[in-house]
Amino acid sequence: MTEFLDRSGLSVDSRLADFIEARALPGTGLDAAKFWNDFAALLGKFAPENAALLAKREDLQAQIDDWHEARAGKAHDAAGYQAFLHEIGYLVPEPATFQIGTQNVDPEIATMAGPQLVVPALNARFALNAANARWGSLYDAFYGTDALDAPPARSGGYDADRGAAVIARAKAFLDEAVPLASGSWADWPGGQLTLADPAQWVGSKPDGILLRHNGLHIELVIDQASAIGKTDPAGIADVVLESALTTIIDLEDSVAAVDGEDKALGYTNWLGLMRGDLTESFAKGGKTVTRAMEPDRTWTSPSGEAFTLHGRSVMFVRNVGHLMTTPMIKLPGGAEAPEGLCDAVITSLCSLHDLKRLGTLTNSRAGSIYIVKPKQHGPEECGFTDRLFDAVEDMLGLSRHTMKVGVMDEERRTSANLAACIHAVKDRIVFINTGFLDRTGDEIHTSMRAGPMIPKGEMKASDWIASYEDRNVRIGLACGLSGKAQIGKGMWAMPDLMKAMLEAKIGHPKSGANTAWVPSPTAATLHALHYHAVDVFARQREIAGEAVPSLDRLLNIPVATGRNWSEAEITRELDNNCQGILGYVVRWIDQGVGCSKVPDIDDIGLMEDRATLRIASQALANWLLHGVCTPEQVDAALARMATKVDAQNAGDALYEKLTPDGIAWEAARALIFEGVTQPSGYTEPLLHKYRQAKKAA
Repeated sequence: MTEFLDRSGLSVDSRLADFIEARALPGTGLDAAKFWNDFAALLGKFAPENAALLAKREDLQAQIDDWHEARAGKAHDAAGYQAFLHEIGYLVPEPATFQIGTQNVDPEIATMAGPQLVVPALNARFALNAANARWGSLYDAFYGTDALDAPPARSGGYDADRGAAVIARAKAFLDEAVPLASGSWADWPGGQLTLADPAQWVGSKPDGILLRHNGLHIELVIDQASAIGKTDPAGIADVVLESALTTIIDLEDSVAAVDGEDKALGYTNWLGLMRGDLTESFAKGGKTVTRAMEPDRTWTSPSGEAFTLHGRSVMFVRNVGHLMTTPMIKLPGGAEAPEGLCDAVITSLCSLHDLKRLGTLTNSRAGSIYIVKPKQHGPEECGFTDRLFDAVEDMLGLSRHTMKVGVMDEERRTSANLAACIHAVKDRIVFINTGFLDRTGDEIHTSMRAGPMIPKGEMKASDWIASYEDRNVRIGLACGLSGKAQIGKGMWAMPDLMKAMLEAKIGHPKSGANTAWVPSPTAATLHALHYHAVDVFARQREIAGEAVPSLDRLLNIPVATGRNWSEAEITRELDNNCQGILGYVVRWIDQGVGCSKVPDIDDIGLMEDRATLRIASQALANWLLHGVCTPEQVDAALARMATKVDAQNAGDALYEKLTPDGIAWEAARALIFEGVTQPSGYTEPLLHKYRQAKKAA
C-alpha cells in the first residue's frame, strides 16, 4: 500500500518525498517547507493551462476528422486542406526572420559535432555506460562488431588476423583525418611526429598523443609492453576517439515509469549523474564489477601547458511531455498532477547539485541545465514550456534561461510550425531533432480518417518524410542554431548491424545535422568516424540559405489511394506489426523494461521504445477503421505472433508466456483496437494502465 504524505496540500508518495527531502534538497540552500509551498503554487497555476492545451489538441483533431469524413470518396484538395488548417489555428503565421539568443551553452552542444546517446534513466548501468562513452576504443569497436569484412573472431582467444585488419583500418583512418607530412601511419616507427598540419597535434603525456580533427579529439595510446602495442612499430596499443559528445538520460519513451517508486529511481539516478557519484555493481564473468563515472583527462600542450578535457558525455535529461499525469503527486481534490510539470521541477532541483558543484564531477561547465521536452504540439505548447521553465527558475533561484530546452520535432503540428515553435523558446533552445517513428505515428493519427495508410515500411520513401527531414535542418539554420545549438537526427535502431550503419548514417552529417542518435557506446565510436569524414559546420554554411521545402510536401498525406491489397500483403503487414507490438509490450508490462533490443519478425535485434509501438499500433488501427483488415484477422495475427515472441524469449528466465487472458496480451490488443481513440495515438495511457495492473497483481 503506497503511503502518501501531506506537503502544502499536495498528497505526495512517501518514496518521492523522502528522496526530495533527504537527497535532493540538502546542500542546495533551499528550505523544504518553502520548496513544497512553491511547488504546490506552481502546480496550481500551470495544471489547468496544461489541461486546456490537451483539450485544444482534441478539439483540433475532431475538426480534422470531420473535414476528412465530409470529403470521403473525393480527391484530396491540398489547397483547401491547407486553408482549412489555417482557419482552425492548426497552422499559424510564420514569425518574422529572427535568430535564437541562447547563451551559456557547452561546446559539445554548440560548436562541436558528434554522436548522441539516449538511455533509460531507470537503468543505472546503462546510464553510466553512456556517460562514460565520451571516449571509445576504435580498436574494440572494429574488432567486436561486423563493421569490417575481416574474418570473425575465433572462439577462445585473440584472432590475430582480425586484429591485423582492425589495426590496418584504424591506421587508414588516421591517414585520412590526421595525415603525416610523409608516409603512412602504418609505417610510422614512433619518435619524432611530423604531421601534414602540425596544428592537429594538441597534447601529449607519457603514454599518449592527442590529435584533433574537425573539432574532435583522437588519442593514440602508447604502450609498447601491451599485447597489441608490442606488435606495433610505434607501440600504438589503441586509437581512442572522442565519441558520444552528448547523452540524453531519458525519463520518457525508453522507460516504464508508472508510479512514485519508478520515478524516484529515475530521479535518484539523475541526481547521481549530476553529482558525479552514481555507481552500479553487477556480476560479470563470475566477478562483481562496480562501475563509476570517468574522471576528466589531463594533457600537456605542445607549448608545455597543462589542460583538461571533459571525461564524460554532456548530459541532457528528457522530461515527459504534456500528456500524462502521475499518481506520485495528487493535487488538492485528488486529481493526479501533470507529470511533465513534476519532471521540470524535480530534474532541475537535482541539476542544482551540478550548478552549485556539490558533487565530485561536473556536467555543464557553462552553468546550464539541459532538458529535452518531447511531444509538444505547436508553438503554443512550446511557449507554455518556456513560461513553465521561467517559473521553475524563479522557484529554484536560478538566473533566467539557465534551463535550456531541446524541442523534439516529432509531432505534425510542430513540424508544420517549426519556426514558430523555435521562436517560442528562442532564448533557451539548444536542440531540435527529428524522430521518424513518433512523427509517423502522429501522421497516421492526425489523418486517421483520410483513408487507409501505406504500410509503415513504405513511409520512409514518402515525400512528406523527405520534406520533414530537410525542413528541420534548413529551418534550424535559418533561425541561427548553427554554432549555438544542436540540429539532430534520429536513431539507428539495429545495434548488431554496424557495417550497415557505417554505410548509411553518414547521411546525417551530410544533411547538415551536427548530431544523431546511436544505440550504444560502440555505435557512438563508429558513428564518430562520420564526423571526421564530414565537416558539418562547413556543410551547414553550404546549405544555409537554401529554400525550405514547401509546406505542401509536408502536408502530403500518405494515403494508399485506390490500392488493391492482396491477402498475402495484408497478412505480412499484420504479422509484422503484431509481432513488434507483442515483443515490446510483453517486456514493458511484465518486466517494466521500457527499451531493449527486441527481435523483429526476421529475428534482427531492434532497439524498441514507445515510438516504435506508436506507429505499429496506429497503422493497424487505421487499417481496421478503413476495412483493409478485419478484427478476426488481427486476432489471428496476434495468436500467430505470440508463439513466435514466446520462442524468441525462451532464454529469458523472467519471461512470462503470452496468453489471451494475460495482462500483456490485453494491453497489446487494446493498443490496436482502441488506437483510434487514444490521444494523438500515444501508447502511454494504455501502457501505464496495464503496467499498474501488473504491479498490483
